[in-house]
Amino acid sequence: MQYPDRFSDLPAYAFPRLRALLDHHAPGGAPLSMSIGEPKHAFPDWVTRIIAENAVGFGSYPANDGTPALLSAIAAWIGRRYGVTVDGATQVMALNGSREGLYNIAMAIAPETKAGQRPVFLMPNPFYQAYAVAAISVGAEPVMVPATRATGHLPDYASLPPETLDRVSLCYICSPSNPQGAVADEAYWRDLLALAERHDFRIVADECYSEVYRGAPPPGILAAAAVAGADPERVLAIHSLSKRSNLPGLRSGAVTSGPENIRRIRQLRAYGGAPLPLPLQAAAAAVWEDEAHVVENRRLYGLKFDMADRIFADVPGYEPPRAGFFLWLPVPDSEAACLKLWQETGVRCLPGAYLGRDSGVGNPGAGYIRVALVAPMEQTEAGLTLIRHCLYDS
Repeated sequence: MQYPDRFSDLPAYAFPRLRALLDHHAPGGAPLSMSIGEPKHAFPDWVTRIIAENAVGFGSYPANDGTPALLSAIAAWIGRRYGVTVDGATQVMALNGSREGLYNIAMAIAPETKAGQRPVFLMPNPFYQAYAVAAISVGAEPVMVPATRATGHLPDYASLPPETLDRVSLCYICSPSNPQGAVADEAYWRDLLALAERHDFRIVADECYSEVYRGAPPPGILAAAAVAGADPERVLAIHSLSKRSNLPGLRSGAVTSGPENIRRIRQLRAYGGAPLPLPLQAAAAAVWEDEAHVVENRRLYGLKFDMADRIFADVPGYEPPRAGFFLWLPVPDSEAACLKLWQETGVRCLPGAYLGRDSGVGNPGAGYIRVALVAPMEQTEAGLTLIRHCLYDS
């Protein structure tokens, strides 16, 4: 039996490519992974107690859309964080991790055509591959817009030709951005909302790194949309406990939007989704309601940011990240740099080229490596010091 290869136009996923690059070479020291953004700080110790106390819920099918308690907790967090009032019952849906929402939104709300043509999905380049796979899955054309130092590491969607913008049905944007740690300010959100209004497309704002930042909290699209008086259906904001609360395995994410978008996403989930088990929903509700652990998590990342600034301060092209937990370090060739690091030190980082794509003007990730600051403090310092000596002092 032959199957159509709908995804043949995509590069291979980043981590299999990394294994192919490194794994047939011996590490030059004790292996230290700084390639994967899996949080390692402690999550709240009461999470497991809540799961145990609600373990009877494993004997029941979970609520498809999220329990009322969980939806209420998420809506209340949105209100505290962004100063925006949303109705948990009609404007929020609990996700089994943010990736479910980033992909399924396309299935639920994207039209089959736009302006009588194949629709376009906009996304930054470098990009999270769920955006591109979502586009291809619904027959849309993924248009990857460079997010480079020249554009503040955020895509300049307004620079696209009007005939392309008129075909856009969905626009993905990640702020704080992965991998660069750039933050969309209020002016960026305002301009993007105006562009979406002018060309009639929806914005999917991937804000899963919103609570790991330096200085002022990153502005969010929900607040910007409220100020602009935008239709709530115009925006879909994605949040998650994975980075905020060091709970990637809990799989608690959320999408917030207008009632019609949420109705469509819920309808899709009812047929083909996987809701969070009830004990995990109970734990997630409590985690969304607590901020003390988030403040401590942010403090720890702040120490790592300061450490990175000390170690790389005089490296040409180094830019301190504003948010997220990655360094986006400049190198002549990202694959060669990661291979050199592995063979000489045992430190494992991700070539930036694996996160980007050549969209006609070169691959904007090819001159960078991504370094995750998720390991314990001493390991992080050791790894950063090895990177400095191996790549910049030799």
